[in-house]
Amino acid sequence: MDRAITLQNELESMLTDESAEPKRIALSLLEIITNGFSDDEIIGNGGFARVYKGMLRNGMIAVKKLLVTIDIDENKFIEEVRCLMNAKHKNIVRFLGYCSESQGEMLNFNGKLVLADLWQRVLCFEYISEGSLEKKINDASCGLEWSKRYEIINGICDGLYYLHQNRIVHLDLKPANILLDRNMMPKIADFGLSRRLCEGQSKIITSNFTGTMGYIAPEYWCGQIALKCDLYSLGIIIIEILTGAKGCPNIDDVLNSWRNRLEKTERETQLVQLRACAEIAIECTAYNPAERPDIVRIIDRLRATKSTEESAASSHKGQESL
Repeated sequence: MDRAITLQNELESMLTDESAEPKRIALSLLEIITNGFSDDEIIGNGGFARVYKGMLRNGMIAVKKLLVTIDIDENKFIEEVRCLMNAKHKNIVRFLGYCSESQGEMLNFNGKLVLADLWQRVLCFEYISEGSLEKKINDASCGLEWSKRYEIINGICDGLYYLHQNRIVHLDLKPANILLDRNMMPKIADFGLSRRLCEGQSKIITSNFTGTMGYIAPEYWCGQIALKCDLYSLGIIIIEILTGAKGCPNIDDVLNSWRNRLEKTERETQLVQLRACAEIAIECTAYNPAERPDIVRIIDRLRATKSTEESAASSHKGQESL
């Protein structure tokens, strides 16, 4: 019991210490804080894992438990942990720790009971209160104002820039894998398919195709994994944020759909932002990856529209003071 209390105290201290490094977390502790991985604590379900709410005295964490199989891909789990250990940024969900423990269990195999070692593999993250971006997507007629959507686009791009600087290809960027905190700050999540390029490596050749239809880059189906794969997914996401739907938009139609919702004092600046985001999205969804802008170029273009916004705000404030 003393050991369990010590482990729980260590985990709770990590919630208040942003500099704390991810660590191994005992399965026994995870069972305690999730009430035995109770169905009542489930907050997310996927094809490969379930996510539970973990209750601590000073807050909550998200506990992602991979579905148990006899033939689990250990290398895939190791790669996910490796990527998470190298992903520390305000726009990436914070990784707190991992668990990898085996348990012997009697199973029916071809009509006979056999003792099998089943690996329990679990990942722990900060708990994000507002859920995923997927739940917030709609067209320009309702929902989030443009200024908030613009901040979300910038945050996603900042997080992706950090990943690409660290040679991490996410490979499953989609609204469901972008979480929003109470301030609507986006955080990229779910690195189950991610790969890390070696130093000097520009692409990985694979025959294992896994991802979400509608967001997968065309070259991925040809077995090529590269940073530009994420840019294709980013383009689709930005289009959805702008229009509430997938598909290549007409830029003028996008601008017209937003005109009545933009603030009068900032309308011209926000129209510039909308146009820039629409152009970036369309370029990112080019079939040929060589025609897509890299994330550095995208960040530069977004910063230019931010400067326009700041200049307009400064000018408006100066006029008010006269």
